[in-house]
Amino acid sequence: MKRTAAYTAVPITVLDMGALSGKTTIVTGGTSGMGEAVAMKFSSEGSNIIISGRDSGRGEAIAGKKGNSSIHFVCGDAGDPETNKCLVESAIDRFGRVDCLVLCAGKLGIGKITEITVEEWQETVNLNLNAVFYLLKYAIPVMQKNGSGTIVIIGSVAAFHAFPAHPAYCASKGALVSLVRQVALDYGPQIRINLLCPAQVDTPLLHESVRAFENPQSIISETENRLPLKRLGKPDDIAEAAFFLASERSSWITGSVLTIDGGFLCT
Repeated sequence: MKRTAAYTAVPITVLDMGALSGKTTIVTGGTSGMGEAVAMKFSSEGSNIIISGRDSGRGEAIAGKKGNSSIHFVCGDAGDPETNKCLVESAIDRFGRVDCLVLCAGKLGIGKITEITVEEWQETVNLNLNAVFYLLKYAIPVMQKNGSGTIVIIGSVAAFHAFPAHPAYCASKGALVSLVRQVALDYGPQIRINLLCPAQVDTPLLHESVRAFENPQSIISETENRLPLKRLGKPDDIAEAAFFLASERSSWITGSVLTIDGGFLCT
C-alpha cells in the first residue's frame, strides 16, 4: 500500500499577516520624506492607512501604490483643527476604527527671534505643536472606545540641541517632550504614546534647513562626516523605529523619548 506523507496544518498567526494587520493608522505629513516612509512601512505590516498632506498630486500617487492594505489620502493642512477632525472621521467611515497615529507634519520657521515674523512663528508652533493637540483631541476618544491605541510623534533632536536661527522649531519640538509625558500619564494604560526624535535625515526639510547656516553648501557633508555612524539618516530608518513604537513589540514603553540620530547628540 502506498503511504502518503503526513500533513500538519500550520495556523496563520497575526504576525504572518503583518504585525499591524486589521489596524488603522493615521499619518500626518504622509506625502513625502519620513511620513511617506512610515505610511508604506505600516501598510507593508498590514495596517490600513489614512495619510494627510497639502500636495494632492503626491497624496493621490501614494494612495495609488500597491501595498498590503488600503491607503486613503485626505488633502488638508494638519495645522487646521478641521483637517484633523476629518482625518479621524475618514478613518472611521472607511475602516471603522483608529488604532495608531504617527504625526510627521512639521515646519522649520527659520529666523532668529528678532528676525522671524510673528506670522512665521505662529505658523511654525501651530504645525509642530498645536496640530499634535488637535489630532490627539479627536482621535484619543475613538481609541478609548476601541480599548487601546498607540501614538508616535515625530519630534527632533532640536528638543535637546540648539541650531542657528531655529528658535520656533526648537521651542515647539521641545514642548513635545512634556506633552508626550502628560498624555502617557493621563491616558494609560489604554493609550501608549512616545516621541521619536531624529537628527539629520535626508529629506526635503533637511535641505531646506541648511539656509540658516553660514555654509549651506557644505554643512550637510560636514555633518555627515562628524556623525559617529558617518551617514545621514534615511526615511526608512525613522519608519522602522516608528513601527517598533507603534507595535506590540514596545508594549511596556510609554511617555518615552527615543533619539534616532546616528550619534549626533554624542558629538
